[in-house]
Amino acid sequence: MSDFDAEAFCANEYEGESTEAGVCAAFAYTDETNAGLDVFYLLFAAAMVFFMQAGFAMLCAGSVRQKNVKNIMLKNILDACGGALGFWSIGYAFAYGGASSDKKGFIGNSGFFLGDFMDGSDLIGWFFQFAFAATAATIVAGTVAERCKFEAYLCYSLMLTGFVYPVVVYSIWSSSGFLTAFNDDPAFGCGMHDFAGSGVVHMTGGITALIAAKILGPRIGRFFDADGNELPEPHSFPPHSVALQVLGTFILWVGWYGFNPGSTLAIASKSSGDVAALCAVTTTIAAASGSVSAMFTDMFLYRRKTGETAYDITMCMNGALSGLVGITAGCSVVAPWASFVIGIVAGWTYIFWSNLLVKLKIDDAVDAIPVHFGNGIWGCIAVGLFAEPNRTINAFGEHGKYGWFYMWGQGSGDGSLLLAQVCGVLWIIGWVSVIMTPYFHLLNILGLFRVDSLEEEVGLDISHHKGAAYDISGPSDEVVEKYEISRSQRKLEVPPDDAAQTA
Repeated sequence: MSDFDAEAFCANEYEGESTEAGVCAAFAYTDETNAGLDVFYLLFAAAMVFFMQAGFAMLCAGSVRQKNVKNIMLKNILDACGGALGFWSIGYAFAYGGASSDKKGFIGNSGFFLGDFMDGSDLIGWFFQFAFAATAATIVAGTVAERCKFEAYLCYSLMLTGFVYPVVVYSIWSSSGFLTAFNDDPAFGCGMHDFAGSGVVHMTGGITALIAAKILGPRIGRFFDADGNELPEPHSFPPHSVALQVLGTFILWVGWYGFNPGSTLAIASKSSGDVAALCAVTTTIAAASGSVSAMFTDMFLYRRKTGETAYDITMCMNGALSGLVGITAGCSVVAPWASFVIGIVAGWTYIFWSNLLVKLKIDDAVDAIPVHFGNGIWGCIAVGLFAEPNRTINAFGEHGKYGWFYMWGQGSGDGSLLLAQVCGVLWIIGWVSVIMTPYFHLLNILGLFRVDSLEEEVGLDISHHKGAAYDISGPSDEVVEKYEISRSQRKLEVPPDDAAQTA
């Protein structure tokens, strides 16, 4: 028995009170309700992703020194503002404009300023994608904290959200991209599978942060002394508030449930609900295993080096974030057991990249590069290894290309999906590097990139933002002295003894 075709059935004309007309009216009502439900779901998911800006703000504010808190908080606010304006004016048009599954291109070319957007599904699509674009820009803020000029930050934030990031989006997420999985003729027969953005969002932000940190140089006193001599051991700047760091980590973790499950872009059907539920489960497991992996691996390494046991909360927090980044690409296509493995490896990947940056003397104030770039790469590669056939079909459709381990299990060994993932990684690194490297060099040559050394020493809050973030000044010595004198002159009145009153 063939499936009932409601669209064909209702294409006919029926009398107003006939059974057929009632059936068609019910179908129309259901379609409208489902459309509204999908819009609301994206509104909720996008709001959660946007709330991640608060998580980044808290994490970065807690990680920097007290003298730079205002500066990093302001940059996080302006990420949202710049991302909104850049993505509204040209970014979204470059990312999705004119895309169609029957053609391929390099960049979008319509929909500037959302001029012809009237439908709710189109408008909410912009809002959801804007939240992702702002996230990509925010990744860079923490890396270059405490030494980057405000003007430079505005320039590269607009450049990233308005042009560089949208081209990556078009190539992988739009239906016309040369690496997309949603084209009628996808690359390698399957296209790149990056469900929620390990590559598109996190790698793009991470490689931008790496280039910026290399050109900007380390903070004063991090690897070299005041005379430019290399320090025997790199100097660590302790965070000014671990409480803010932990708060930021938890906010980001919660926001990821909008990031990953929300990338289904719909919730009204059973299939989209199944995918969203899987995303929530794999996201949770990967975050937990990444946190445990990073912390206990660091503990074993530290004990082997010093003979003492210590548990680093920074490793715990960044390990969780690493697991979240690592699972973002494959949250919809891997089994729960695979998300556990991905999280474990994500913790190790974070430690490797963090130590590598220190060896290369690249100063990342919040370790955003290991979390987002290192684990963005791992997340993309993990899809090519662990994408399970049935779950891949649910999320991307039937194309016969799955994770390499599963293909070997089927006796095939077809590595098409893995090859597509590797090509996607190389494309993102190449594109962002080609554009942002000369861009940052230009800012540096023009003297717009790094603050003056004296301004850096005194702190950007005082030198750029009219004073420190915290008012920790107590009462003056003169006031304290007057109070002490006043207190010493008071006479202590002791109430009469009850017994004496009785007598």
